[in-house]
Amino acid sequence: MRASDADRERAVDVLKAGFAEGRLSRGEYEQRIGRAYQAQTHGQLQAIVSDLPQGPVPQTFPAPSVAPVPVPHTFLPAPPVPGRANGTATAALVCGILSPMTWGVTAIPAVVLGHKARAEIRRSGESGDGFAMAGVVIGWLSIGFGLLFVLLVVAAGAG
Repeated sequence: MRASDADRERAVDVLKAGFAEGRLSRGEYEQRIGRAYQAQTHGQLQAIVSDLPQGPVPQTFPAPSVAPVPVPHTFLPAPPVPGRANGTATAALVCGILSPMTWGVTAIPAVVLGHKARAEIRRSGESGDGFAMAGVVIGWLSIGFGLLFVLLVVAAGAG
């Protein structure tokens, strides 16, 4: 039966493995490669690789006569430590939380620090964006409720 290009490539792969394992000298390897690419039939290809193993060679390993040497443990690297929280973001959150207790005095610093912290976080990659956003939201809510309270007081005094 005529050999295909794929059959020739399989034979060349067997020759490469034989050369890599030291079963063939360089000269014999090169000569057989040339013959493999010129082969026309399966019989010719089989003759070229017949003295070489064509797949995994089963190997038996003698039982160890002494106890195996323990392999030292290899430690995996520690998981990455989460980025340090931005200090300005933490200050924004604290100011936001304190604003209802301070009659809104810390509301404006909460908003300013929150926006500043978000810009720093985008630039540096630190964590704490949630803290910054919470400071901004709580600060604006405190400012809104403070203005509403003032408007209600003014309206009640005018009426």
